[in-house]
Amino acid sequence: MPNPQADLQLIRMLSDRLERISADSVWAHRASGVRGRLIRELEKIETNRYIPAEETYKLIDASFYILEKAVREKMGLDRK
Repeated sequence: MPNPQADLQLIRMLSDRLERISADSVWAHRASGVRGRLIRELEKIETNRYIPAEETYKLIDASFYILEKAVREKMGLDRK
């Protein structure tokens, strides 16, 4: 069963981390879009109009993916 409070904390943390991705990163634009969608989900959850569903969890997964790729890029681990 989904835990809205835990989801709120996780979405806030991910949103903060996505915001910190350097504008020089190739992942910055994608992070911005996902962050915007996370914020909209957060607003829905906070007003009790919404219980996180599969789509929310896909956004969370996408957030972790982008953060991982941005870190790998910064560390020089993703060589093209």
